[in-house]
Amino acid sequence: MNPAPVAARLLMLRHAPLAVPGLAGRRDVAADCSDRAALDWARAALDGAGTHWSSPARRCRQTCAALDLSPEWHPALWEQDFGAWEEPGATIPDLGPLLPEELARQRPPGGESFLDMAARVQPLLDRAQGTVAVVAHAGTVRAALALAVGPAALSFSVAPLSLTILARSPAGWAVEAVNRVAP
Repeated sequence: MNPAPVAARLLMLRHAPLAVPGLAGRRDVAADCSDRAALDWARAALDGAGTHWSSPARRCRQTCAALDLSPEWHPALWEQDFGAWEEPGATIPDLGPLLPEELARQRPPGGESFLDMAARVQPLLDRAQGTVAVVAHAGTVRAALALAVGPAALSFSVAPLSLTILARSPAGWAVEAVNRVAP
């Protein structure tokens, strides 16, 4: 039996590490693009993409520049807005044990829930045709994974400069790889 034809393939790359660690969310912070070996690996991993998309966040723009990419900038690809949790000195409260569906509905004060972000990100990803390289954020990658696995996507680790690959066929989205990093 032949596998279903692939209508789209997403090569999702998280941006380079933050220059200053912490929860960035919608803050427009810089990336540390000094790891040439990891960037070379990432550039090779995105080879073959016919289209390049990116979040317009500074850390993504810097990562794209370090990879010599000239993507289409899509505001829909921005990271989740963590509202008050992004403020200097703020800490994320302990929400206790939550099922993935409950966690996905949690909305930080002044921010958006994972479901809100996924509703913003997924329509763009659903329009992808062919192989599309996407440089974005951990939350954006999880929103893409949610196309295949729903809110359980929140349980995936997404390291800086990691590659996650999804494919869409007439049967729906499938996950090919998650959180691949340079050797």
